[in-house]
Amino acid sequence: MALTVGVDVGGTKIAAGVVSETGEILERQRRVTPARDPRATCEVIVALVHDLLSRHDVAAVGVGAAGYVDADRSTVLFAPNLAWRDEPLRAVVEAAVGVRVVVENDANAAAWGEFRFGAAADVDDLLMVAVGTGIGGGVVLDGQLFRGHFGVAAEFGHMRAVPGGHVCGCGNYGCWEQYASGTALVRSVREVAAKGSPLAEGILNLAGGDPAAITGQMITTAAAAGDRLAVESFEDLGRWLGEGLADLVSAFDPGVIVIGGGVSEAGELLLGPARAAFGRQLAGRGHRPEPQLRLAQLANTAGMIGVADLARH
Repeated sequence: MALTVGVDVGGTKIAAGVVSETGEILERQRRVTPARDPRATCEVIVALVHDLLSRHDVAAVGVGAAGYVDADRSTVLFAPNLAWRDEPLRAVVEAAVGVRVVVENDANAAAWGEFRFGAAADVDDLLMVAVGTGIGGGVVLDGQLFRGHFGVAAEFGHMRAVPGGHVCGCGNYGCWEQYASGTALVRSVREVAAKGSPLAEGILNLAGGDPAAITGQMITTAAAAGDRLAVESFEDLGRWLGEGLADLVSAFDPGVIVIGGGVSEAGELLLGPARAAFGRQLAGRGHRPEPQLRLAQLANTAGMIGVADLARH
């Protein structure tokens, strides 16, 4: 059985695992991402891979990177939430670990994982949106991962939603991910709390009275308990997400839309409002087949499993 290592590099953590041909994770490790230091980030990747190679016979390594990856699957051209700029990641990691390495955008990798082993294994055409710190995207068409001519397709999070809106890590203003991501959720609740609104009392208690200490997990916990501000914040987030998805369906006509990323762990708190907004905004609604919105099945392992499978093939 050919084993491969999948490495999922995010803005806050790096996860690595040994993955079988059937998508089973045999062992995994996790470390904090030194996001502001490109060299240190590469060193953490190499250390994780070396550790796993010491106990497993591995044929190849896939690295899922949160950024723009070139057509050769070797260089991270730009990473909005990391310090990589034209980073020759494949060459660096390959030289250090001594096995073949493939680099892929992390959301592309997650889409492939869900297509091969998860929520979209029953269709040939899928659209995946990963809602986390930002928004990642992936598209599979006719059973093939769609990467675009230069390798940087499906960067949905950086489509402009609000001209002149919030500044984004990519350098532009008003990107979709500034309104439909975990970052947007936390920012909006912190703003309400900082203004002393009585609606924020419950969440402030969870944060020890400090608006800056409010986290996405606190908001999710509060929403699950029925906290009004938290529930309304998820409703706003879901509306932004659903309306954006309706626009994407007009472009790609997928069989299934898979919603993943850390924020998707809120389940129906997010998907309920997203489905409602999607249904209201979809062009031709009532006279066209509508794709299902499904939660990712592989959760936070989709990128790891997907990039390991891509490295195998």
